[in-house]
Amino acid sequence: MAYVITQPCCNDASCVDVCPVNCIHPTPDEAPFATTEMLYIDPDTCIDCGACVDECPVEAIFPDNELDEDDAPYLQMNASYFEKHPMGPDWPEPITMAKIDPELGTLKVAIIGSGPAACYAAMELTGKPRVEVDMFDRLPTPYGLVRAGVAPDHPGTKGVTDQFRAVVAKKTVRCHFNVEVGTHISHSELLDHHHAVIYAVGAAGDRKLEIPGEELPGSHAATEFVAWYNGHPGYADRTFDLSGERAVIVGNGNVALDVARILVTDPDQLAKTDLAEHALEALRNSKIREVVILGRRGPAQAAYTNPELLALGQMANVDVVVDPIEAELDEASQAFVDSDAAEPSVLLKVKQAQEFASRTADPSRKRIVLRFLTSPVEVLGDGAVSQVRIVKNELVATPTGQLSARPTETEETIDTSLVLRSVGYRGTPMADLPFDDARGVIPNENGRVIDTDTGTPIPGVYVAGWIKRGPTGVIGTNKYCSAETVSMIFDDFAGGRLATPTEDADKLQVLLADRSPDQVDYQGWQRIDKAERASGAAAGRPRTKLISIESMLAAARSEG
Repeated sequence: MAYVITQPCCNDASCVDVCPVNCIHPTPDEAPFATTEMLYIDPDTCIDCGACVDECPVEAIFPDNELDEDDAPYLQMNASYFEKHPMGPDWPEPITMAKIDPELGTLKVAIIGSGPAACYAAMELTGKPRVEVDMFDRLPTPYGLVRAGVAPDHPGTKGVTDQFRAVVAKKTVRCHFNVEVGTHISHSELLDHHHAVIYAVGAAGDRKLEIPGEELPGSHAATEFVAWYNGHPGYADRTFDLSGERAVIVGNGNVALDVARILVTDPDQLAKTDLAEHALEALRNSKIREVVILGRRGPAQAAYTNPELLALGQMANVDVVVDPIEAELDEASQAFVDSDAAEPSVLLKVKQAQEFASRTADPSRKRIVLRFLTSPVEVLGDGAVSQVRIVKNELVATPTGQLSARPTETEETIDTSLVLRSVGYRGTPMADLPFDDARGVIPNENGRVIDTDTGTPIPGVYVAGWIKRGPTGVIGTNKYCSAETVSMIFDDFAGGRLATPTEDADKLQVLLADRSPDQVDYQGWQRIDKAERASGAAAGRPRTKLISIESMLAAARSEG
């Protein structure tokens, strides 16, 4: 028997640290870790100890003899990784943290944001003695995209919040939710009260298509739709036209697949999740029966991961449709797939797309149509979206050897009343900090924010997560990213490169009480959480989310 990692894998690598035989890869120090879809267990090296099962925060690991039919493909996926990347003799080299002289006193750090990168940073910081953390979030609720971005029908992925809850509950962590940096407290004031400030604010913006008609009513960012159905208070009042039979999603990453699943899943199934009530009601009245997902390159270069693709094929009463012609590889793609450079994950993407193409669709079922080698060139409509004009692409090799999509002269139009662009998140500027507009990140070196005029680090200012590296990776990828940033802070503190705060914690509390009297602390968040869980339990759901700031604050102030 061997253990197998399956779909919920969050890549936080907790399992790597406890494996006694180093059979879980790629590890954070290995090059493939930055782009891997998931982690894998070598079946030939695994000694069946089960240590990884207990450590996994999202319950993604199972014995191979207990896999159900849906998870059976992961056995070969785990094995195939090690056929491509045979086990080496060396243990991974973990990030080392500088030792801090107790005479330096207590290190005080502010973390802006409370999503995965922020929580992992707090975990690393408070794992050492004499460290205090103030965590800020502009919403009354923590956890960022784990709460407002993870699809409701992937509850296992949200299990990572058990780890996050443990860290924000620590006595050395003070939570200041419903406090917005730049409005209630300035960057310079944060530095007055702390040795260091970590900006872990994610990527709140989205990328545009830059095509005519993109701003027509009925054309939206997929990020808005995701925030809407997840009950984000800033998006709960949005409306989406679900009266037509077809929706079109531009882009084929995991977010696109999440949105497609939500649009065609039986609402009775969604009613068992924490999907926002207003979204559930809208989906019950939805007329959408087909979702078309447009990918500009071929199945070998698709942006989605195999676990998400496999999940599509396991949906009840939903067909996944692929045109057999689009599933076939052109000469350049076939050469890449056949080369030694091709990862097993790429081969599986191609195989799965071709398997979908071989199926016969049932006209009575809803469907998700995966289109490849297509790009939108115009959104059409008289006052609202009615069609999307697309162009067929061909793949051409770039000077670096990559395959790029080049438009041909073949065009077609697709009738639709809803277009959702899902071509990437994008970081937005923060007041008083430099910003790399081309990349959508705060410029940094290993987490230290860099002054773009001098090219040197700005003392005491750091970044972690998507605002540091761009919107790449999954939840657990932030663990290593945040650990790297924290190691820079410890190194700078030990080296005497951080200014001593001029104000103390009591003065911070006075300032925030004056500027943001409705701030929510950890106990307030616990009361919100309790209210949501109680309301959900009454309806047979994990929780019913509060979707307005006012209702959240009322719950936070309650005595229950």
